[in-house]
Amino acid sequence: MTNPIVDSDIDSLFILPLKIIPFKTEGLARARLVKNSHLEGVLELYAERETGSGQVAIRDLPQHFKWKEGAGHPDLSILHSLAPLPSFDVYSLRRTLRDRGIPVNNYDDLRLSDEKNKQLTGYMSRFTLPLVKEIYGDDSKGITRFEEIVGLFKDPDVKKALARLKQMAEKLKISIDQIPRFLENYGDIFMSLSYYNQCLDRLGPLLEAFLYTVKDMRKSMQVRNDKPLLAEMEKVEKLINGLVNFLKRTFQDFGTMSQDMWNNLTAAKFEQVKAYIEDTQVKVGSVLCGLTVKMNAWVIRFPNPKSGGPGAKGEFIMTDMRQGLAEIVAVARGQAWSPDGAEASA
Repeated sequence: MTNPIVDSDIDSLFILPLKIIPFKTEGLARARLVKNSHLEGVLELYAERETGSGQVAIRDLPQHFKWKEGAGHPDLSILHSLAPLPSFDVYSLRRTLRDRGIPVNNYDDLRLSDEKNKQLTGYMSRFTLPLVKEIYGDDSKGITRFEEIVGLFKDPDVKKALARLKQMAEKLKISIDQIPRFLENYGDIFMSLSYYNQCLDRLGPLLEAFLYTVKDMRKSMQVRNDKPLLAEMEKVEKLINGLVNFLKRTFQDFGTMSQDMWNNLTAAKFEQVKAYIEDTQVKVGSVLCGLTVKMNAWVIRFPNPKSGGPGAKGEFIMTDMRQGLAEIVAVARGQAWSPDGAEASA
């Protein structure tokens, strides 16, 4: 049996806890904005295993909350800006909320949870090791976590380390007391890559299971005789494979750029890498969000290979699975998110 991907609200790609946004309507602070299987942003009032998810379309909120202003309520305007965002991960949100002028109660809330940070330790090590080597050379003192690097800088008891920090400051053309700020920026940027890498790794088994099922469905006489379904299955496969290849190419670019940066560390190179990663976060987050929502919806509907026949699976592919995939491709290509976007391929 395959399980859907589940994270805490703040760590999720497809959940936006509305308590971080200042609303006039008190009830909104207890609600969440979530992506449904069609990748539409809807208000979720409750989610229970027994009763399911209580979702309300944004257009229906004036009636639900009995707003006297109706469609002119200020909270509705904010929600109309939030709902179409292609990803709700914290890194994408930082940029999109700022770009759209949407207020936040506290920007410190747009950070991964402590639990998620612990989960990402192994992923983060590939980015911390070059930094450790830059500061400590081969004598790393068993440092494995980014927080340990920051902690040692705050109280450096190794003269060799302090000397190398001074050298690093010279390369970056900053004063040594500006190194903590550099470390903070470095940690945040590469923590985002670690987060996205984990998201892709967790998606892998779900994608493989789905694509295997699609391949297996072609053995069915019912499917072989349904030309529109066969065409849609081929299109969905092509879109999903294209999106996965986009993610893999992007991560390869990230790795190449970061390695090049450490081969000849300068402030300009770090800023170049930082800018490239920040500019790409919304694209990567959007693709990962879309694929995760689609695969979760599939797994919830068909938790094991024996769940549902070819007819039920074909209907799901023709309805829920196809909706929004082309728009994700458009975002990956750098186009604005549009719920009515034209068909595209990666």
